Amino acid sequence: MSDIGDWFRSIPFITRYWFAASIAVPLIGKLGLVDFRNLLLFPEMVFSRFHIWRPVTATLYFPITPNTGFLYLVNLYFLYHYSTRLETGSFDGRPADYIFMLLFNWICIVLLMIPLIMSVLYIWAQFNKDTVVSFWFGTQFKAHYLPWVILAFNFIIGGSFVNELTGNLVGHLYFFLMFKYPMDLGGRAFLSTPEFLYRFFPNRRGGVSGFGVPPTRRQAPQDNAGGLGGRHNWGQGFRLGGE
Repeated sequence: MSDIGDWFRSIPFITRYWFAASIAVPLIGKLGLVDFRNLLLFPEMVFSRFHIWRPVTATLYFPITPNTGFLYLVNLYFLYHYSTRLETGSFDGRPADYIFMLLFNWICIVLLMIPLIMSVLYIWAQFNKDTVVSFWFGTQFKAHYLPWVILAFNFIIGGSFVNELTGNLVGHLYFFLMFKYPMDLGGRAFLSTPEFLYRFFPNRRGGVSGFGVPPTRRQAPQDNAGGLGGRHNWGQGFRLGGE
């Protein structure tokens, strides 16, 4: 048991609690202690019955049955593996930024567990698009294709691709608004981590490191020789997938 405890404590902070909740909530539902189902009545439960916890539990809940148990375990592994790599890699030392990323994706998704996991996996793949990953039966390909391979894989074993496609689209929306558009295309920054999250979860060390880094922001033209009144200088970044 100590080995399991040591392994659990070795999981980074945010992923650890997300992973634990994604086990506890479906287990509680499976045991019948709390009914997390009735997604069709979700608006009535939240706005009429004031079940304000439903948006959170709905994202953590997964209906475990003999037909869905394997799919649940696969997605639980994806949550642990890719959230850990993202939290200790591109968001290393920046818990507030990682929490904001999860909150943004959660607000866009709200009701389902798989899309939130897939959105995290998609963002990790964008940071590490040239990394070669291994999949079933020894197949290897660049991480850039991983979200779409998993979409096809889950379609085969689960019969649907809507959840995976939703997660990929939300992950793309976050990555484009937070990194691609403002940093690489020189556009306006539409997303930024709220200051109150930094107060609760201060940065532990500066910069990004590990598994991938954000793309470079292109140098914006200056409006005058002195640079006064020009676009805000965001500083030098790192090109996605670069050395």
